[in-house]
Amino acid sequence: MSWFTITPLDVLLFRDAKPFTPGERAWAGSIFPPSHHVIAGAIRGLLQKDYLLNLKGIFLAHNERENVTLYLPSPLNYVGSKMLHPLIWKPEHCLNHIYWDKTRPCPLITIKTEKDSNEKNLDKNEKKYHRYLSSNVIENWLKIGEIKEEDLLLKNNGKQYPWIVETRSHNSIETGTKKVKDSDGYFVENCIRMLPNWSLAVKIEINNYPQQNQDLNSLIEIPEKGTIIKLGGEGHQALLKPCTQLNKQWNNLVQLSQNNYQQKRKSLGYLATPAIFERTENNIAKCRPYPWEWKLAYTVNKNQKEGNLVSVATEKPLIISNRFQSNNNSIPAPQVFASPAGTVFYLNEPEMLFQDTENAPEKVKKWTRLGYGEILWLPYQEN
Repeated sequence: MSWFTITPLDVLLFRDAKPFTPGERAWAGSIFPPSHHVIAGAIRGLLQKDYLLNLKGIFLAHNERENVTLYLPSPLNYVGSKMLHPLIWKPEHCLNHIYWDKTRPCPLITIKTEKDSNEKNLDKNEKKYHRYLSSNVIENWLKIGEIKEEDLLLKNNGKQYPWIVETRSHNSIETGTKKVKDSDGYFVENCIRMLPNWSLAVKIEINNYPQQNQDLNSLIEIPEKGTIIKLGGEGHQALLKPCTQLNKQWNNLVQLSQNNYQQKRKSLGYLATPAIFERTENNIAKCRPYPWEWKLAYTVNKNQKEGNLVSVATEKPLIISNRFQSNNNSIPAPQVFASPAGTVFYLNEPEMLFQDTENAPEKVKKWTRLGYGEILWLPYQEN
């Protein structure tokens, strides 16, 4: 399996899965980084064959003087530089008298110190923090369970995201007139321009039955300088380039995660990529921000069995949809709601996802093969 960087040669355009019809809604929704289906489609377009793909990512990479560094989303269990803690893990906290719904994950709190009060009085400027962290910072986080403020804090007026959002308008004019066509209407959407020296990063493996786990270069020779692929809406171009430097960085994170998983202690599960937790009930598909197979670590009645899940730190879901072919027509598949990358789960001890078991159905394994639901484990820092 090989790592690659994908460097845009132009702006990129990725629409989200919200229904959109020009003329009915002025704004077309957008998403970045793109969904994993987009990357898979671009690779299959390069190969000109519907191979089964195994992906790891999508992450970001920064190239500085030929030294490429892997970047992952900042964890969502930090408010500024302060880590969130489950309320029931802090029995001495002043909010422990409140009532909360025991059928849901435990509320999260911050621990206020005297230093925080002093800094609030001295510093009137709002601090800004990175939304993507280098593999070195993530690696240290997996070791000690804590991220230092200097690793989170933006320096020298830097940008939180390594890309710029540009708004573009679209319209079509009636022939012989200066009026916008009623059928197309007028709408605007956002496109992405990545900052210099930044790229997407993804690990790609080809499954070609009966042969297994082929390297991409074994099917199509990609030169060291890279090859051009079409990525996202309107066929904008990007440079697909092999990058062996990322392999060691990712393997270090995976090894630390595996070691932490085996310790069977209070742990955090960090979603390095978006995850889809879907279940069908009464022919209705439902999604939620944490795995259905994980039971809460507390109960509300005697018939329940305690699990390991204590709390979840997340934000609004990503709306994802792919497309499938039917009689040579491209038909949108149903929407699913994914927990965003950076989501953090608090557990009394680590627990495997159903998607990683041998009994998982093929539908679930497809999400895993595309790189969704990649969890890294780390110890919970008590203080």
